[in-house]
Amino acid sequence: ELMTGYTMLRNGGVGNGGQPWMLRWSSRIRLTWLSFTLFIILVFFPLIAHYYLTTIDDADDAGKRIFGPRTGNELCEVKHVQDLCRIRESVSEELLQLEAKRQELNSEIAKLNLKIEACKKNIENAKQDLLQLKNVISQTEHSYKELMAQNQPKLSLPIRLLPDKDDVTFPLPKSNRNCRLHNCFDYSRCPLTSGFPVYVYNSDDYPFGSSLDPLIKQAFEATVRTNVYVTENANIACVYIILVGEMQEPVMPKPTELEQQLHSLPYWRTDGHNHLIINLSRKSETQNFIYNISTGRAMVAQSTFYDVQFRPGFDIVISPLVHAMSEPNFLEIPPQVPVKRKYLFSFQGEKIESLRSSLQEVRSFEEEIEGNAPADYDDRIITTLKAVQDSKLDFVLVEFTCKNQPKASLPTEWALCGERDDRLELLKLSTFALIITPGDTHLVISAGCAMRLFEALEVGAIPVVLGEQVQLPYNDVIRWNEAALIIPKPRITEVHFLLRSISDNDLLAMRRQGRFLWETYFSTSDNVFSTVLAVIRTRIQIPAAPIREETVVEIPHRSGKAAGTDPNMADNGDLDLGPVETEPPYASPKYLRNFTLTAMDVYRNWNSPYTPFDPVLPSEAKFLGSGTGFRPIGGGAGGSGKEFQAALGGNVPREQFTVVMLTYEREEVLMNSLERLNGLPYLNKVVVVWNSPKLPSEDLLWPDIGVPIMVVRTEKNSLNNRFLPWDEIETEAILSIDDDAHLRHDEIMFGFRVWREARDRIVGFPGRYHAWDIPHQSWLYNSNYSCELSMVLTGAAFFHKYYAYLYSYVMPQAIRDMVDEYINCEDIAMNFLVSHLTRKPPIKVTSRWTFRCPGCPQALSHDDSHFHERHKCINFFVKVYGYMPLLYTQFRVDSVLFKTRLPHDKTKCFKFI
Repeated sequence: ELMTGYTMLRNGGVGNGGQPWMLRWSSRIRLTWLSFTLFIILVFFPLIAHYYLTTIDDADDAGKRIFGPRTGNELCEVKHVQDLCRIRESVSEELLQLEAKRQELNSEIAKLNLKIEACKKNIENAKQDLLQLKNVISQTEHSYKELMAQNQPKLSLPIRLLPDKDDVTFPLPKSNRNCRLHNCFDYSRCPLTSGFPVYVYNSDDYPFGSSLDPLIKQAFEATVRTNVYVTENANIACVYIILVGEMQEPVMPKPTELEQQLHSLPYWRTDGHNHLIINLSRKSETQNFIYNISTGRAMVAQSTFYDVQFRPGFDIVISPLVHAMSEPNFLEIPPQVPVKRKYLFSFQGEKIESLRSSLQEVRSFEEEIEGNAPADYDDRIITTLKAVQDSKLDFVLVEFTCKNQPKASLPTEWALCGERDDRLELLKLSTFALIITPGDTHLVISAGCAMRLFEALEVGAIPVVLGEQVQLPYNDVIRWNEAALIIPKPRITEVHFLLRSISDNDLLAMRRQGRFLWETYFSTSDNVFSTVLAVIRTRIQIPAAPIREETVVEIPHRSGKAAGTDPNMADNGDLDLGPVETEPPYASPKYLRNFTLTAMDVYRNWNSPYTPFDPVLPSEAKFLGSGTGFRPIGGGAGGSGKEFQAALGGNVPREQFTVVMLTYEREEVLMNSLERLNGLPYLNKVVVVWNSPKLPSEDLLWPDIGVPIMVVRTEKNSLNNRFLPWDEIETEAILSIDDDAHLRHDEIMFGFRVWREARDRIVGFPGRYHAWDIPHQSWLYNSNYSCELSMVLTGAAFFHKYYAYLYSYVMPQAIRDMVDEYINCEDIAMNFLVSHLTRKPPIKVTSRWTFRCPGCPQALSHDDSHFHERHKCINFFVKVYGYMPLLYTQFRVDSVLFKTRLPHDKTKCFKFI
C-alpha cells in the first residue's frame, strides 16, 4: 500500500481514485520528522561530545590531557611559538626602558622650564640694569660736556669785511715795496674755519684777457674748475686771483693800460689787498712786464723778479708751466739709476750783453739811486769750467756759445741754447746740471733759470746753482739743499772737487728728492696752481680741506644666517692673542690737529714724501676723517698669559681693524670666508667690495658674524677698488683679504699686533720677491719659496688707511691704468708705493707662503699669463718711479709658539723672533 501510495504521489495524485488529501498529509509527516531529527543532532550531540571530552581531560594522568589550560613554559615548548615569545619579551623590555626615559625627559623638561623662567627674569633684570647704566652714561656725558664748556674759553670767529667797504683802520705801509702779510693782508677775511675760499676772475671779462697765451689760459681755466678751494661767491672769498700772463707780444697792452684794468677790478678796493696776480710763463723768454706796474697790496706770483720788486714772504716765485695741456710721459723720463751718467756735469748757454729794454733803463735808474753796482764772476766761471773740461779728469760738457740762435733773455742772463728736446737729451747724460745765475745780482730769479731748474729736475740731473742770492721757486717752504747744490760764485774753483766728493747714496737721495719735488709741485698745471694756493694757505696758517673719501653705495642684503664654527678656525693651538669676549665696534680717533699743523713742522711737511700728511696733493687737500697718522706703538702695562691676551696694550690700548674683502661672483666662497670671521677679536666691520656688475642673489642669506657687513657696489670691475678709501672704513688699520683666503684667528691677531708696532709698513702673510734677469736685462716677479722677500701680497695683509688715499689719489694714474688693463698687479703697485715712501721693506709674519682655501674655485692667479703680466708690471712700475723702490729683507716675525713648516727639499730660513 505504501508503494502504491508513493506511486500515486509520483503520478501527481492520480492513481486509485486521485486523492489529493493523502499527499498533503504525507508531506506534513515528513517535515515534522526532519525537524525533529535536526534538533536531536544540533542539541544533544554537542552536549555528549563536551561531556566526553571533559571526562577525558580530567583523567589523573596529566600526560594524557589533550585540552585544558597549560603553563607558559609548556606552551613555549611548542616549536612554532618560541620566536613569538622572544619577540614579546624583547618588546616588553624596550617598552619598560622607553617609559623610564620618558619619565626622565619629562623631569628634565620641567627643570629646563624652571631655568627658562629664571633666565627670563634675569634678562628683565639685566635690561633694567642696562637702562639704568645708559641713563648714568647719558648723565655723565652731559656733565662732562658742561664741565668742558665751563673750562674752555669762548671763541668767536673773526669779523669779515664786506667787499663794498674799506677798513679805515687797516695799516698803510710806507711803500708797496715794504708790503708783508702783517701790513698788506686782511686776515679778517680768512678765519681758520673758513675753508680758504678763493675767487678767480674770468680774464675774458677784461680787455687784457684777449692778449693771454691760449694754452696758458686754457690750462688755467681747466685747473680752476676742479680745485676744491675755488668759489663763485666773491663775498666770502679770502683771496682773489687774476691771471695776467703769459701775454702775446703783438697784442700786449701797455703797462699803464694793464694797471688801469687791474685797479678797476670789482673787488680791488683801492689797493688790491688779498689779491694775487699770477703771471705764468711757458717760455724762457717771458718778459717781466709787471715790473713797471703798480700792484698795490696785491701779491704777485711769477718766475722773474728783481730785488726792488720782490717782497720776501709776500710775493711767490713759481715754476714755469711747461706741460700746459698735457701730462708728463713717464716712459720718456730716464731712470734714476745708474747714479753716475756719462758726463759729470754739463752746461750750454750764451750770454748776450747787448740786449737792452725799457726794463733795463728803469733798472739802471734804480742802480744810480742806490749806488750798488753788481759784481760779475762770469769770466772766472768760464775760465774755470773750460779748464776742467780740458783736463779730461772727468767727462764734462760746457759750451758758452750756442750753435744756433740763442733764446731771448734778460741782460746779463745766460740764454738757453737749442730746442727743449735737444737740451733734455744732454741732461739725460749728465749727473749734474749747472745753472749759472745772471750776472746782475739785482735779478734774483729769471724765467730762464727757472726753466733750467725745471728741465734738470724732470730728467734727474742734479741742479748745481751758481749764485746763492737766487730765489728758487717756493723758496720759503721747500728745502732746496736736499735736491740741489747752491754754491756761491766765488767758489767756482772748488765746484769740481765738491761734485766728485759726493757719494752715490747721497746722489741717489738728491735725485729722488728732486723727482718728488718735480712731480708734486712743478709737473702739471694742477700742481702749479695748487702749490701757489698752498703757499698762501700755509703762510696764513689755515688748514687744508679734508681730502675726499669714496662714498659707499651699499647693496641691500639680508642677514641673519647663524655663522657656523669652522674647526680649523677654532683650533688656534696654544696661541691665543685676543680677548675671550669681543667688544663692540670702535672707530679710530679722528684727526684733530688740522688747525695747528700749518704752524708746526712746515719744512718737514713740504719736503718729505714720507710724512703721512703732505700739505700739497693733486687735489690740495688733507686727510681728515679717520686716522691720526703713524703713531709708534710700544710699552703698555705689561702682562703675560691671560693679561696679555685680554688687552692690546701699547700707547693706543684700544684699537680695532676693518676687513676689506674683494669678491667677484663667488657667493659660496664669499659666505664661507665671512663665516670664518665670526668671533674674530678687534674686528670693527667688514667691507665687501662687490666688483661685479651683476648684483648678489636676492635670496642670498648673509651670515651674522657679530659685526656689521657693508656690501659696496662699485662703478666698474677694477682691482683698484680694493684700495679705495671708503668712508665706511673708520679705523686706521685695514686688513685687505681675498674672498678665498684661509687664515686662522690667531694668525690674524698676531699680524694685527705686529702691524701696531710698524704702522707705516705692510704687514702680511704670503711673501714674494723680485729678481734681476741678467740675460734679458729686466726685472722678474718670483713666487718661489725663499728666505728673502721684498713684497707681501695684499690678499692677506694689514696696511694703514693713509696708503689708500695715496694709492687712489696721489700715485701716478699710469700705474692704476695698467692694473685695469691687465686685471692684475694691484698688490705689486701697493708694495711699490709703500716702499717708495718709507724706504723700508714689508714685514712678513708666520711661515705661511700661501693662503688659499682648500677646494675653492681657481682664481685669476692660476692663469698661465698671470706671471708674464706681473713681470711686465714690475718693469713698467720701475719706469714710472724711475728706479726700483722695493727693498729686500730677511726679517720675519714669528711667535715662539709657531712651528716652521717648509717642504723637505727646501732649506730652513733663519727665524727672527
